[in-house]
Amino acid sequence: MSLDYTTLNLLRQRHPAWRLLNSPHAPLVASFLHRVFIAPNVREMAKIDLAEALEDELFALREQHGSETFPKPATAYLNDWSENDKGWLRKFYPAGSDEPYFDLTPATEKAISWLESLTARSFVGTESRLLTLFELLRQMSAGSETDPQMRIAELNKRRDDINAEIERIRIGDIPLLDDTALKDRFQQFLQLARELLTDFREVEQNFRTLDRRVREQIALWDGSKGELLEEIMGERDSIADSDQGKSFRAFWDFLMSQTRQEELSLLLDQVLALPPVMEMQPEPRLRRVHYDWLEAGESTQRTVARLSQQLRRFLDDQAWLENRRIMDILHGIEGRVLALRETPPSGSFMSLDSTAVSIDLPMERPLYRPPVKSVIDDVALLVGDAEVDAAALYDQVVIDKTELTRNIRQSLQSRAQISLSELVSARPLRHGLAELVTYLQLASGWPHSVVDEETIDMIEWQTEEGTIRQASLPRVLFVRTQ
Repeated sequence: MSLDYTTLNLLRQRHPAWRLLNSPHAPLVASFLHRVFIAPNVREMAKIDLAEALEDELFALREQHGSETFPKPATAYLNDWSENDKGWLRKFYPAGSDEPYFDLTPATEKAISWLESLTARSFVGTESRLLTLFELLRQMSAGSETDPQMRIAELNKRRDDINAEIERIRIGDIPLLDDTALKDRFQQFLQLARELLTDFREVEQNFRTLDRRVREQIALWDGSKGELLEEIMGERDSIADSDQGKSFRAFWDFLMSQTRQEELSLLLDQVLALPPVMEMQPEPRLRRVHYDWLEAGESTQRTVARLSQQLRRFLDDQAWLENRRIMDILHGIEGRVLALRETPPSGSFMSLDSTAVSIDLPMERPLYRPPVKSVIDDVALLVGDAEVDAAALYDQVVIDKTELTRNIRQSLQSRAQISLSELVSARPLRHGLAELVTYLQLASGWPHSVVDEETIDMIEWQTEEGTIRQASLPRVLFVRTQ
């Protein structure tokens, strides 16, 4: 994204995260929402519980800064924070519940994460991030290598390094990470774990946006069910097949493995028991951070399930409406029949095409007949000795329709109409009957042509041998177009 003046000005006016940082209530909003949602990793909270927690927060602030500090009740602040012009909280009603619930929006969590980065850190590690970058580059380079020899050479090099490390350990040379390296890597782990939880809200927001758009389409749809389902499933597949969707699916499959969960629990217990890590006083909840990932992923999966449930309900509603329409038609027919039972109409009121059933017997249909195959004899062709003039093959007559059309138009330039016999007298036929037939074909497609059936014209032409030919046909008139 280009950070030009216009783009930044629009972000300052419209983006919820920037509006939160600009708000005079930003310290209250950020501190309260961080304590209630982000720190304990709560994905949603009922309005009554959230209002009670905010009321306690407001009471403590009024005790410290005076009774005029934040004078409105807690529910008013919650409703204000969830309005569209702010968008710091998402207010929704879960299925089967009349009580509203609240959840953080991704923009709010981004703003709070940025505020956390402003605080001074006693220790800033760089080695672990450099090693992570180096490892990522090595994975991309090795994973995109198509030469088998290069990949085998890289694997052999890594195997030799591992064998060398095993030999050093066997002789008693065991390299250990010092306290600084442990703190560096643990701090990097904390940052990535928090960013992962933040990313889950954005992924869930994307699926929630799709779910809302699907509901709007279903409510306003007038076409067929097939067209609607094709459009909706196309959008669903586009999100699932996107880079974000593929990455989330791979993460979910990795984390749902029971073996991976047990390995993560064991590794967390071992790392949190290290003295340098204990000196950093990590949060106790960090011991179950992988379960927080699972809970966040399940929330995203529930959003996808609501999308599928909405589609199924749409299909059920359509089937119910179709059945109801059919029953209404049948009841209408029954009502009309009962009304006509006492007073039947006089005369014939209905006509049937046929009262007999047409029967087609199976033996009346023709039996299968195998196609006749032509038998081609493999006979060598003999050279003939007959003397035939081959010039006849090239002596073909071609009638030029363009030239005949030009003759008609030139003749009509000086008169309003002209008959076919007059046209032939002025421009004799050079190709005999074939040329005469072509004139008749042009007359059938002429914009203004008239055929007088009562008047017969005689048309003559001379062949190449000098013979005079005649043809009698109704008078054909070519009329000039205006």
